[in-house]
Amino acid sequence: MAVDPKKKNANYAFTCAILASMASIILGYDIGVMSGASLYIKKDLEITDVQVEILMGILNIYSLVGSFAAGRTADWIGRRFTVVFAAAFFFAGALLMGFSGDYATLMVGRFVAGVGVGYAIMIAPVYTAEISPASSRGFLTSFPEVSINLGILLGYVSNYAFARLPLSLGWRVMLGVGAAPSVLLALMVFGMPESPRWLVMKGRLADAKAVLEKIADTPEEASERLADIKAAAGIPDDLDSDVVTVSKKRGGDEGQVWRELVVSPTPAMRRIVLAAVGLHFFQQASGVDSVVLYSPRVFQSAGITGDDQLLGTTCAVGVAKTLFILVAAFLLDRAGRRPLLLTSTGGMVVSLVGLATGLTVVGRNADAQVPWAVGLCVASILAYVAFFSVGLGPMCGVCTSEIFPLRVRALGFAVAVACNRVTSGVISMTFLSLSSAITIGGSFFLYAAISSLAWVFFFTRLPETRGQTLEEIGKVFGMDDEAMETEDSAAYSERLLATSP
Repeated sequence: MAVDPKKKNANYAFTCAILASMASIILGYDIGVMSGASLYIKKDLEITDVQVEILMGILNIYSLVGSFAAGRTADWIGRRFTVVFAAAFFFAGALLMGFSGDYATLMVGRFVAGVGVGYAIMIAPVYTAEISPASSRGFLTSFPEVSINLGILLGYVSNYAFARLPLSLGWRVMLGVGAAPSVLLALMVFGMPESPRWLVMKGRLADAKAVLEKIADTPEEASERLADIKAAAGIPDDLDSDVVTVSKKRGGDEGQVWRELVVSPTPAMRRIVLAAVGLHFFQQASGVDSVVLYSPRVFQSAGITGDDQLLGTTCAVGVAKTLFILVAAFLLDRAGRRPLLLTSTGGMVVSLVGLATGLTVVGRNADAQVPWAVGLCVASILAYVAFFSVGLGPMCGVCTSEIFPLRVRALGFAVAVACNRVTSGVISMTFLSLSSAITIGGSFFLYAAISSLAWVFFFTRLPETRGQTLEEIGKVFGMDDEAMETEDSAAYSERLLATSP
């Protein structure tokens, strides 16, 4: 029986998205594995809590280097081989951390791995968006976020699996084993096609057409997408040679975008920038990294003792986070962005108050077991990551890609992500010091208060965008018809970190 060409092409695009998402799995592993490894690193290297904080959080700051470099690298050598760059940094970083003999070498390895994280944050969603057919782009572009959570879960499992090794060996194996999937990722790249948009940028029209015919739902869609990408690259529609010369972009374009976005924005653009930056800020300021990175310590403070119990409970956090990010992938286009975001944030507030209450009760009864408080802490953490994953977690990429006008979306996304990473770094590098100053329960009461402000911000600043066209979304923020895009939206969006369908 003949295979439906549309189904065959969808399967091919699905496979490509899975391969590209491997980079995000390694990214998530680097984040998650340090959660348990830090317990043993502190004992083995005899470092202070401040040094632990820096070790945990500095990855987010280092990732900015890779994120800014990845864009130029991807345009220079292609999306496919930029994935190899990410894998190379992950491989080198894992080996440096695995063989480190002191804190300084460990930090060098963390820097190298951080650059790889920056590359992966950018290239995985970009490649997936550019390789996906229009009919399944929303679903496929959710893969990087799902993969990050799967990687975090694998990091937790690694903590549990290698915890019984000798102290000086266990944490090194946890960190060093991350080099293995990096090699696999680099080899898998040779089974991935190049992005059709990059091929057009380089004038390789025949190669781009061949890829589009494999991933598009119909031959007509392949032809339309090729025409759109050619228009965005400045190639005349009647130029159909296999290889053509592509003129370079005008030099003033980037400066104009900066002026429109940051230097002298219109009131409508200012509202859009505020909404995007606020969304990314509150996502991290709500304390999610304090739970993801320090969950063993939080459970320890809740009265759970023993490495097996601590790491086992942490694995449960990873499972909950991964399962509910899958739920979000299926609900985004059915329930809508705004209801999910408000429900998610409201649930996080309640969960954080429950966690803070439980931790405070346990802290005030250090000499006595308070089973209900311990149970409250565990249930609150699981509820918190579930609520986060079903709304606020994936919503940053979705909403940011929708609310920015296409001509400024790439730079707008970069500005918002920079805010996200810096906030994440600050939160993760201050959690232990904050807990010492106002108690660990007090820290989560603070995060609950910030999340309450986030709910108010989202309610007043972020409208519903589900099912609306770009023009309709722009008008919601006050943009008039003259401010709308005149360029071809489908073509330009091919290169952006778009996660909405």
